Amino acid sequence: MPDPLYQVEKVCPICEQKFKLTKTRGQAIAVSTDTDFCTHFKDLNPSYYTIWVCPHCGFAAHEERFFTLLESARQKLKKFLEGREVNLDLSGVRSWDQAVTAYKLAIFYASMVHLPASHIASLELRLAWLYREKGMAAEETAMMKRAVEGYKEAYMREQTPIGNLTEVTLTYLIGELLRRIGHYDESLTYLSRVVGNPQAKNEKRVLEMARDAWQEVRDLKKAAEAPANGAE
Repeated sequence: MPDPLYQVEKVCPICEQKFKLTKTRGQAIAVSTDTDFCTHFKDLNPSYYTIWVCPHCGFAAHEERFFTLLESARQKLKKFLEGREVNLDLSGVRSWDQAVTAYKLAIFYASMVHLPASHIASLELRLAWLYREKGMAAEETAMMKRAVEGYKEAYMREQTPIGNLTEVTLTYLIGELLRRIGHYDESLTYLSRVVGNPQAKNEKRVLEMARDAWQEVRDLKKAAEAPANGAE
């Protein structure tokens, strides 16, 4: 059976030095998917390797953004990283800790050059999923709070589809993340928009998930209000 990992050589767009990075080959085996689209894999988690990190200057970005920076952003990062020797080699098999480091770096640089809110939010959400993998609930929630704010900004300012997020899916994801962090009233607002969107009938799975989440939030709100009502 072929090794699921292989190395390729790239040239960093910031420091212009050659380096090797590790990519995954083949189809990873998914075991389950959570209601916020977090996928759990049987063996290798490919999301560990989607952030490319230059071992020389430390620049990090999602593989789809590594070579697509505007020249102004590239120059800003070049000036910031000029002369730095970080010696951070994340090639080869990545540990969980190394994956977290890679995502933190990617978020830092993406924020520095003001990449779209949706892109930064996607990085933050994937970092939240890494924390979920280790059962680190407080860290997961903190990162989901950041992600949902980014997605809300994208909802207001960016044109859909955003990657694989249609307007319906983006609206649902915001509502689901709000549900997960306990912002129930706001969650209902977004989930209701999905249920009431005529386009949602074209995305039946998302529509069903939105209806389930909407009902769950309604039940949670009733349960939370019940003790107060009983005390009156």
